[in-house]
Amino acid sequence: MLDTTPLTAAVERIADRLRAAPQSRLQRGAAAEGLALARELARRAQRIEAPDKEPMIMPDAGVFAVADQLGVAGTDLAESLRMAAASQRELDEAVECVTRVGECLRPLL
Repeated sequence: MLDTTPLTAAVERIADRLRAAPQSRLQRGAAAEGLALARELARRAQRIEAPDKEPMIMPDAGVFAVADQLGVAGTDLAESLRMAAASQRELDEAVECVTRVGECLRPLL
């Protein structure tokens, strides 16, 4: 079974940073970047769970909810990867995506 700990750990690091960020920084782009990442992770999970169905777009629940949305999307993707017996490559791509966004968020947080 695939160990998705690197994915969930990377997602939680970013979510924690978003939770700790002041409103001004969230509004200057950090929340938008976090939501974009949450939407991407949710899209990946949906593609695994229902490959023939068009993925739904995660709604924008506001700057103060984005950290939780990211946490949920990351957990959903990790579980989808585990349950589908996905490849290590799929997991590595997801971790790379999260890491890349985390690096982009650094100056915003």
